[in-house]
Amino acid sequence: QVILAQVSFGCAMSAASRAMENLGAPLILTEDAGDEHKLFRQSSSESAQLSPYGLLEAPSSVPSTPLGPSAGVTVEPDTKPAHVPSAVLEAGESQIVDPPPPADGRGPRAWLSRSWLWRLLEFTGPGWLMSVAYIDPGNLEADLQCGAQFGYMLLWALLFATTMGLGMQLVAARLGCATRRHLAEHCQEHYPFGLRVFLWVMTELAIIGSDIQEVIGSSIGLKLLFGLPIPLGVVITAAAAFGFLFLERLGTRPLELFFGGLILILALSMSGLFSVIKPDPDEMMRGLVVPRMPPSAVKQVVGMLGCVIMPHNLFLHSALVQSRVVAPGEEANAVFLFGVESTAAILTSLLINMSVVAVFSKGFYGSPAAADIGLGSAGHYLGDRYGDLMRIIWALGLCAAGQSSTMTGAYAGQWVMQGYLQLQVKSWKRAIITRSMALFPTLLVAFYFGGGGSGLDAFNECLNLLQAVVLPFAVVPLLTFAGSRSIMGDLVLSRAFLVLGWVAACSIMAANVYMVLVEVGLNAADLASGEARSLGVLGCLLLYVATVVFVAWAPSSAWRSSG
Repeated sequence: QVILAQVSFGCAMSAASRAMENLGAPLILTEDAGDEHKLFRQSSSESAQLSPYGLLEAPSSVPSTPLGPSAGVTVEPDTKPAHVPSAVLEAGESQIVDPPPPADGRGPRAWLSRSWLWRLLEFTGPGWLMSVAYIDPGNLEADLQCGAQFGYMLLWALLFATTMGLGMQLVAARLGCATRRHLAEHCQEHYPFGLRVFLWVMTELAIIGSDIQEVIGSSIGLKLLFGLPIPLGVVITAAAAFGFLFLERLGTRPLELFFGGLILILALSMSGLFSVIKPDPDEMMRGLVVPRMPPSAVKQVVGMLGCVIMPHNLFLHSALVQSRVVAPGEEANAVFLFGVESTAAILTSLLINMSVVAVFSKGFYGSPAAADIGLGSAGHYLGDRYGDLMRIIWALGLCAAGQSSTMTGAYAGQWVMQGYLQLQVKSWKRAIITRSMALFPTLLVAFYFGGGGSGLDAFNECLNLLQAVVLPFAVVPLLTFAGSRSIMGDLVLSRAFLVLGWVAACSIMAANVYMVLVEVGLNAADLASGEARSLGVLGCLLLYVATVVFVAWAPSSAWRSSG
């Protein structure tokens, strides 16, 4: 209920503000002036034919002119002819007119509000698929570890990471909508070959690491529900994800509704745990607004950054927004609508993650079980303390999180490989390649750790750290392209937003460096003594920073030389 209320409130407030801004905006009509939403229905059907998520097709670009002569619509954004009655229009003609007043006499504001909500519904879908990465098993692992080991203390870090992630997702959506090309395609075009291969390898490592967490998470859920061995659960999850991808053959909307159903299952599961365990609201608020971080929490906070802001999700979102056909001149409105949807989706993910942190803070913080708790043992601990129903609820949520994120990971892998390598292969072959690249490492992990336990939990934490280390190699190209007027045109990022983005990118890199320094215990005395291990660590850190700086500099250098 809390989640639904928050989402409804956010959408309602955004709808009201947008309706105020759009008073007097022109509307494109065909000769059928009475059909208010004809244009949007045509756009939706054409979008489905484009097979936007790439399983059936993976087009390198989406036509920027969605409605051609056969649709009876032409778009002339720079002209506004005088009103001509629709009865005198010849076939194939169009005109741009002001919105007609509604019959009920309530004025244009109510009519525009309804039109705005229809448009928002048309653009709803990509943001919710993107938000799946914010509630995958890697996030649940970080949440429960955070709550069990540090109580409510690190809720502010979760809020900070999610806010930073929302900003990056808005930039990714803006890039894809403004240029009709996703991030991997821009990297392929603007980076030299060697650096392009390096960025592709780093992104694939992040995808494989994320996929291991997601498939393992689902298999743990299956083990809790049915007692299946984890390796068998891995095979079942991977096969099911591959099968579910073919839901796209039914159309875009059924696929998006399927993802929405999985998110709803997870939200209801975590809400059920929250309502039964009843965490302390005062402590939750204190954890959100009072930043506290003991030295032992550095690794946890950096891992939280990596699991919340996942590198491959930026590539995914810049591609998903192209599933909606945008008329020329309407890109700014589309960016706004995608922003409203993304904000609502990520707000929902934040509430789910906060619920997990709060549940394990109330149930396990300060207890002997806190040191050993993980994705698998969490279900047993919840069942022992609060009843077997809580174990089942946790397992259902884990399965939903793992299955949905496994599918979006497959989509991300497809777009990344298609963009970087420009591979033109059959869709089913591409799906097999991406699934196999992640399945074999996952099976090795599953067999190595066997029944799970603390070793698997520690491995999951290391994978979260891997995401954080790779993250700058996705964020830096994104900000570089989004800040270029030659690429973005009028939708280039504002100077203020660009500065905030670069501050966030530098913060991520600084957090990674600091985490390494803390974990290895590097200090000035060791460096002064010339200890080989310390010098090696310092050299790796300097190389890491220099590589990130070079990634930021390389496209600008190419633009200057060509220019």
